[in-house]
Amino acid sequence: MSFWRTYYHIVWATKNREALITPQNEPRLYGYIVNKAAELGVYVYTINGWIDHVHVVAAIPPKEAVAHVVKTLKGASSHDLNQQYAPNALFAWQRGYGVLSLGSRQLADAVEYVRRQKEHHRDSTTIPWLERDADDDEGPEDPNVMGKPPVPSVREEEVVYNVLGEPPF
Repeated sequence: MSFWRTYYHIVWATKNREALITPQNEPRLYGYIVNKAAELGVYVYTINGWIDHVHVVAAIPPKEAVAHVVKTLKGASSHDLNQQYAPNALFAWQRGYGVLSLGSRQLADAVEYVRRQKEHHRDSTTIPWLERDADDDEGPEDPNVMGKPPVPSVREEEVVYNVLGEPPF
């Protein structure tokens, strides 16, 4: 069995940021997402959100692409709500999502932040850049595409591993 620890904080929104997540449909929605994630081999540490978006902290195995997992969770959960739970309602997710990779040291903080989503929104203590809504892909800028200078990067000093002429691993 392979060893892996890949943690992610994923956020996605309802269509047009409409208040589609209600106290009535939230338990079914979140339960469905957790169960569907488990079918993909994804472990959900926590899930929570607000009336117009969902936060998920999960461990996704390397054999699964994050984009595939999110697409599956979004598509299957909206289908379930529309077909099984409320056939006369129209529940939909907005295009896109946000994702941050986490180290094991950040995992507990991310889980706590997500668990307290409703409290954060009620008390206006959200972390703004985790709650953003944008239509555009806000990944790293590419000067050839965006017409803007590239984002400066920080590089660590190069480490010479091949001192003895053999691979390091």
